[in-house]
Amino acid sequence: MFKKLLIVVFFSLPSLIFSQITKDSSEKKDFVVVEGDTLTMYGDTIYIEEVQIHNQKMDAEQKKQFMLLQNRVYRVYPYAKIASERLISLNANMNKLKSNKEKKRYQKIVENYMENEFKAQLKKLSRKQGQILVKLIHRQTGITTFDLIKEYKSGWKAFWSNNTAKLFDINLKTKFTPYTNNEDYLIETILFRAFNKGRLIEQPASTPIDYEELNNYWQQKAIEIKK
Repeated sequence: MFKKLLIVVFFSLPSLIFSQITKDSSEKKDFVVVEGDTLTMYGDTIYIEEVQIHNQKMDAEQKKQFMLLQNRVYRVYPYAKIASERLISLNANMNKLKSNKEKKRYQKIVENYMENEFKAQLKKLSRKQGQILVKLIHRQTGITTFDLIKEYKSGWKAFWSNNTAKLFDINLKTKFTPYTNNEDYLIETILFRAFNKGRLIEQPASTPIDYEELNNYWQQKAIEIKK
């Protein structure tokens, strides 16, 4: 599956990958799973935070879908953050090596290490989580997952990796485009709020994003659509 194909972009595994996500309240909760994602429940009621986009409240179904998206972003953002950190580290170490033989040997060691250490965690991701991970990898690194594989593997393998991923409705060439894709805008909104609340540890996007400008753009677009 695509999860195995993504392993090449992660170059070391922290002992507690999700330590960057703050712990939830200790209050006892029940959970409901939707497409591999978890929503918090109190009794028989799904707990959905008050959500406003474009200064308008969402209806119940919109809130549910937004919370599912938020849970997926919370789940996979740490992987994308690590991808960026390890890519920088890998390139720095590769630049220190003089011969192609040394570089290939080092790259192989890293690949084997990640194959053994990271594969099990990536396999647990759902299809939707995988789609968002591909977008966030591009947000954090400025490089698509396809091109990362192409850079550190053969171009032929990248081609087949992408075709295989498409079987699971995942395009490894997908970019993060919050100005043209509404879901990407919502993802950026989730990240912006999570960073401000300390829910996630912020790592700037590879291409800086002015959230106020982005939010104003979508508000104006919403007004134009209503006309």
